[in-house]
Amino acid sequence: MDKVVAMAAEAVADVRDGASVAVGGFGLSGVPNELIRALHQAGVKGLEIVSNNCGALDSGLAVLLAAGRIARVTGSYIGANKEFARQYLGGELEVEMIPQGTLAERLRAGGAGIPAFYTPAGVGTQVADGGLPWRYDGEGGVALASPAKEVREFDGTPHVLEHGIRTDYALVRAARGDRHGNLVFARSARNFNPLAAMAGRVTVAEVEELVEPGVIDPDAVHLPGIFVQRVVALTPEQAADKGIERRTVNETTTPGTSGAGPATKSGTVSG
Repeated sequence: MDKVVAMAAEAVADVRDGASVAVGGFGLSGVPNELIRALHQAGVKGLEIVSNNCGALDSGLAVLLAAGRIARVTGSYIGANKEFARQYLGGELEVEMIPQGTLAERLRAGGAGIPAFYTPAGVGTQVADGGLPWRYDGEGGVALASPAKEVREFDGTPHVLEHGIRTDYALVRAARGDRHGNLVFARSARNFNPLAAMAGRVTVAEVEELVEPGVIDPDAVHLPGIFVQRVVALTPEQAADKGIERRTVNETTTPGTSGAGPATKSGTVSG
């Protein structure tokens, strides 16, 4: 029952070229950075990644992307990742873009053993009708487009058939975990992590705090250990390494005055 692995490199040592990997995180929040770095150092390539986005600010999956290790991405958001956009438009990368809620449910369904489900999201668009560019030819043309999906009507409303997602591996990050693999996520860092973990046939979790079995109240467990095969404890320095995606400066008004008070900084911080 003890699922603790000493090093991140050991935890991902059996990931081979061409493997499919579900990765938790949203922006910089809840991203399993140490496991991704270990995968990068292992030199594996041709990876098929399932994740909301493909890294940001040269961290997370952006490390693998920049090294040319990713062959396909199933996700919902390109955002400000210029290298992601460049590879996609240049025909170097196959990308399946799907609605964010549909991605979440496809991961959950795969982990729950549900092969497919119907949803109204995407009906009447290329999501259902097909034709979304999966791969460009590098000259502005489409080399591979998405196929049409089955549409069926329920109670007078059309729904599109979406398939559950299962991957060879899943990499996630949690705030706390025990030796049995039970995990607790911190606030917004929960995001896609439990869903990615459910979808992986072999799920590896990096945890900021490792505790003994029984320390986590069963009612507080966000993801049961049955979905987790390996646990890696982060060092205090690794656990504290959390970036800010965007820094903004806001003018605040001091109570009792009509003018602006001291400027305060705010930003999006990883969890």
